[in-house]
Amino acid sequence: MKVPDSAAAAGRSISRGRRVRWLLHRMRRGWRLVCRICRRRRVRFIFHADYSLSIAGVPMDPVRAERILAVLTEEGFVIDADIVPPRRASMNHLLLVHTPEYLDSVQRPQGLMDVLGFPVDERQREQFIDFQRRMTGGTIQATRFALISGGIGVNLGGGFHHALPARGMGFCVFNDIAVAIARLRAHGFRAPVLVIDLDLHDGNGTREIFAADPSVYTYSVHNANWGDTNAVASTSIELGEDVTDEVYLGTLLKTLPEIIEEVKPGLVMYVAGCDIARDDQLGNWKISADGVLARDRFIIQIVREQDHKIPLAIVLGGGYGPRSWQYSARFFFWLMTGKTKAIPDSDELALMRVRRIWRQLNPSELTSEPGGFSLRLTDEDLADIMPGARSQTRFLDYFSRHGVELLMEKLGIFAQLRTLGFHNPLLEIDLTHPLGSTLRVWSDWRRAELLIELRARRSQADIPGMEVLALEWLLLQNPRARFTGERPPLPGQKYPGLGMLSDVLGWLVSICQMMHLDGVTYVPSHYHVAAQSRKLVRFLQPEDEAHFRALGETLAGIPLHVATKKIEDGEVLDVQTGRPVRWEGRRMVLPVSERLRHLVFSPEYEARVSEALENLEYRIVAPPASGRPGGRHKGEMERDV
Repeated sequence: MKVPDSAAAAGRSISRGRRVRWLLHRMRRGWRLVCRICRRRRVRFIFHADYSLSIAGVPMDPVRAERILAVLTEEGFVIDADIVPPRRASMNHLLLVHTPEYLDSVQRPQGLMDVLGFPVDERQREQFIDFQRRMTGGTIQATRFALISGGIGVNLGGGFHHALPARGMGFCVFNDIAVAIARLRAHGFRAPVLVIDLDLHDGNGTREIFAADPSVYTYSVHNANWGDTNAVASTSIELGEDVTDEVYLGTLLKTLPEIIEEVKPGLVMYVAGCDIARDDQLGNWKISADGVLARDRFIIQIVREQDHKIPLAIVLGGGYGPRSWQYSARFFFWLMTGKTKAIPDSDELALMRVRRIWRQLNPSELTSEPGGFSLRLTDEDLADIMPGARSQTRFLDYFSRHGVELLMEKLGIFAQLRTLGFHNPLLEIDLTHPLGSTLRVWSDWRRAELLIELRARRSQADIPGMEVLALEWLLLQNPRARFTGERPPLPGQKYPGLGMLSDVLGWLVSICQMMHLDGVTYVPSHYHVAAQSRKLVRFLQPEDEAHFRALGETLAGIPLHVATKKIEDGEVLDVQTGRPVRWEGRRMVLPVSERLRHLVFSPEYEARVSEALENLEYRIVAPPASGRPGGRHKGEMERDV
């Protein structure tokens, strides 16, 4: 059939239009890629595994830097080439700022106690000094990159701005900012330097070190002065307590731009402290998450994006509590992408950290004993020695004890225990239980306080066609903590939890990845156990998932411990049957492989859940006169978190 000329012309027009749209789409993608590469070239992150250190009494998150990197590397906005490991600051560099007498004093118990405010043993003293020397080296590296590239060097640590030439204070042993500047001066850098210190606390140490040096301008906005504010080139602004976004951002807008114009710095060092946030454990300001990000974006704007392209070195500064990392992660994600991002919660972050650390693991380190030699008898070997015996020499028939301990260290589990005051946690492996390999972590060698107990096995029977890690028991408890009115005991709890469930789940996921298992499975003993980690875990059967979601809708807004008790006391009624809803443990899965993830997160699974939900209706009723609490089923996992 002949096509009319007008129709053919229209077809060619449509075809050309599609090609144009396709080309524009490819050009936009190419431009975004160019922008990402340009941003990547102008930003480097400084990090070392030694940054992960916990000292009880120092309220810093020991894995803050790792959490930030996990978010940045998850979507490929930061790759390994963007992360530079620093060397420790040399003694020569430290001596450019600090007196020999002071550097000698911190090697002794009393010297470091004056800095920290509490005593530490010799091992912790050496670790803390090395930790701050490594981060000081990181600040040096950040300034080097900034000046060589004309870009931004980000040290995922540092900001020890309280340290003085002959005295440390406020957890600061070495003033890394001053050491980095002094090193640049020693190498011939003569341009003015501007230190923008926006930590909640006064940058008194840096200001005093450069009090007589007009080439180093120190600008600090803080809650209270820590010392003398007199200096030849300095602005020190004390705002007091309960500062809000409007007051804080207004102060920066009114004072900082004119200082940059006056100083005309050849390098800016930015202390991006997050302890200004309203939820900081040591802070007393009321700055919102958007306010923190607005501050950081303002600094980048006036230093890098207006008429200036000033080399910039960033250090983290203060930030105290389990969520302090989120503010820095949000800032650096925007810095790399130009976009804002909702930062993941602790459950999602745990898996991000696992994926990042997993890429760096060497399986031989986890499956062999130290020194590279491992003697493992087979079942046949044992049969000759002890007829009827079965060999069990490794955790889950895979990990050496050394490998388990190394993995827990790499994932920061032991570091967090030390932060809670358990300085020398002891790992114990028990392979004698018939239900699986058992792992215990005690507070120390005396085994008086049990912190973690886990029993697990490899299973091909729980999910047909797949092999999973089946948990029979998981206990996380802090024997030194006490229940409060805001944090009452949950069913089965003897002590409050450790607050480390997400990290332990991340560790279990790493085990599955190492052993090529499809995922983790368990049977929750109570409603509150199932209610935790909901973004990661689903019930294996859609009908059980629907039952749980119906309970969640009915109990919405009720504290978790109250909701669990209402179910156990028979106060949740099935409208159709008129009977109390009893908690019956059903299998849940945390998928690792794509095939298991598809099984419980697919549209087909969700359709079956929705269909089952249509037939469910629950409501809360008054407490019955008597009620039988729900019993525990065989094989259920009890968790105390």
